[in-house]
Amino acid sequence: MKKTLLIIALGVLMCSCSSNSVKISGRLLGLGSQVVYLEKVSGGETKLIDSVSLASNGDYGFEIGDVAQTPMLYNIVYSGERIPLLLKGGERVTVNTVGSPLRNYTVEGSKESELLREFNNFYVKGVANMAVILEKYSGGNFSELDKRTLMQEYTHEYRMVKREQLRFIIEHKDKIAAIYALYQRLPNEKFLFSNRDDIIYFRTVADAIEESYPESPFLPTLRTDIARMEAHKSLVSQIKEVGYPDFELPDMYGEDVRLSSLAGKVVLLSFWSASSGRTNNVNADLKEIYERFADRGFEVYQVGIESSKAVWINTVQEQKLPWISVGDLRGENSPVLGMYNVKSLPANFLIDRDGNIVAKNVYGKDLELLLDKLVLL
Repeated sequence: MKKTLLIIALGVLMCSCSSNSVKISGRLLGLGSQVVYLEKVSGGETKLIDSVSLASNGDYGFEIGDVAQTPMLYNIVYSGERIPLLLKGGERVTVNTVGSPLRNYTVEGSKESELLREFNNFYVKGVANMAVILEKYSGGNFSELDKRTLMQEYTHEYRMVKREQLRFIIEHKDKIAAIYALYQRLPNEKFLFSNRDDIIYFRTVADAIEESYPESPFLPTLRTDIARMEAHKSLVSQIKEVGYPDFELPDMYGEDVRLSSLAGKVVLLSFWSASSGRTNNVNADLKEIYERFADRGFEVYQVGIESSKAVWINTVQEQKLPWISVGDLRGENSPVLGMYNVKSLPANFLIDRDGNIVAKNVYGKDLELLLDKLVLL
């Protein structure tokens, strides 16, 4: 009796241990590569975790230990292509392919991974079709009518992909595969869903995942991106009837200062970072210019692109910057950078008394010459 109980206990223990492991096997055919790799994607980083040689008939196998019960993203890499898998502990997954891995693979034993295949089935084909159209457009000697026709084909393909992507996300909003679909992008785009109103899809998925996978490590990232999108949408909604995007940020004392509150003055909207030596030199030159023109209707509205309030305030005080200094402490994630399409620091925009942007990235003598004219108008 005791021996029987011991066997049962060992069996339970073995089952509980194996429930955290994942086995992946299958057959990869049609390409010359003899090695297949396994990657794990976590926290925005991709890490190679294993590799095996294919058998003579194309068979292979992996086993991963200590896998969470919330699906995590892995890639099978074969012949330079990646097959995405969303795996959780206890799954026994079979992945086969003949020819191009990403276009022709099959997967069984993992529901989330099967959903990824469904998504990739239309998405990869759509992106490939768009690439063919663009190649034709750029490589051929076409008439204007032919070019318009090609662009119409491209737009049609784009809309088909987006419509299918949206359908997939809504139908599977409580699955991790929906998060994967949210972040897939088309050529020359930041994200497929990059319009401000598309935030509704991010919220829908986040709320559903909160119910189905509350412990998912993807959820905090999703919530952070939603907060960033909401902040950007809020700022854009505040744009007034002037010739520039208007916004409001707090100064070092916590008082909100709106850019348009300086209407009627010549304003230099300046973006800088205390951590950049070059911007500190630019500030030194700007102080001399400011001293000359400040009493003639010139003002500087300077946005500190910082994440540390202490560093920002200390630098402003140490340099004795005499103008308006504001910041939202979001660093490079500040929505105002996107509003003005700022790609590098320092950057500035010169706004005349009528609210029109008349120059960009002007410094030193060039700035002085412009101010000589503008402050007299």
